[in-house]
Amino acid sequence: MAEPKRLFLLDAYALIFRGYYAFIKNPRINSKGMDTSAIMGFTNSLLDVIKRERPDHLAVCFDQGGSVARNEMYPEYKANRDETPEAIKIAVPYIKKILDAMHIPIMVKEGFEADDVIGTLAKQAEKEGYKTFMVTPDKDFAQLVSENIFMYKPRFGGGYDTWGVPEVKENFEIENPEQVIDFLGMKGDAVDNIPGLPGVGDKTAKKFLAQYGSLENLLANTHELKGKMKEKVEANAEIGLLSKKLARIMTDVPVEFDETDFELNSPDLEAVRAIFQELEFRRLTENLIKTFDNNGKSTSEKTKSDAKPEMKTEAVAG
Repeated sequence: MAEPKRLFLLDAYALIFRGYYAFIKNPRINSKGMDTSAIMGFTNSLLDVIKRERPDHLAVCFDQGGSVARNEMYPEYKANRDETPEAIKIAVPYIKKILDAMHIPIMVKEGFEADDVIGTLAKQAEKEGYKTFMVTPDKDFAQLVSENIFMYKPRFGGGYDTWGVPEVKENFEIENPEQVIDFLGMKGDAVDNIPGLPGVGDKTAKKFLAQYGSLENLLANTHELKGKMKEKVEANAEIGLLSKKLARIMTDVPVEFDETDFELNSPDLEAVRAIFQELEFRRLTENLIKTFDNNGKSTSEKTKSDAKPEMKTEAVAG
């Protein structure tokens, strides 16, 4: 029986920020005075995934203009975020140039977050018989995990943890991954400025889910709660329900999974080398060459036909 095809979807900004902060104590500054930490961190992660996993299909997903729907529901959504560091603003165009030269598609949809683009593509690919791996440090993606959709979570210090259904159930102490949405609705999410229920943290949210199974069932049984907790939950029921809506990753974004476009193809090594030379990435150039051998192909392509259609390098839906 043939191995199932595998799709890797990278959460661009989460990995870019992670790369930037990995070098925060010792930033990578080139001779022109440019902070290249975010570019180096992201590109290292990308090459690492390709080297380790040799995926059949891969795409990188970006935010574009934030989530219109969530901001309409709750104007304070993500309003607590600090200004994006200048080094990251500078990094993004270079990263897109690198992806373009590597013939890796960029998936983006105006008015939607990368989370929603990834969620939609993962569900579409699942229907096409793919195993999908969401490359992100963001635990919110655990809500999408199924028998065919996994989190591929970077570890501090190197390596990755793969979260399937058992790992999500164990980490959140829940019965199924969809309850992650209830968990976030109850406890909120400080990173995204999702309020949740006042006084409910990780421990209490897990206890409520073990007892009631969902946020809605908790709210239907507040008569069983006691004291201040009963008062807080009842007084903030609507905020809890709103928080759950904000935490739910959309799976109906108008983007399309096209297996031809997403197939991992040979990079334009000379074009990538030229960008790396401009940025003064000597070791990364060596890493690139090691990752793509056999006339520029990754090891995953050695057994594939040389006759492949040209991949789109950017797919902006709509």
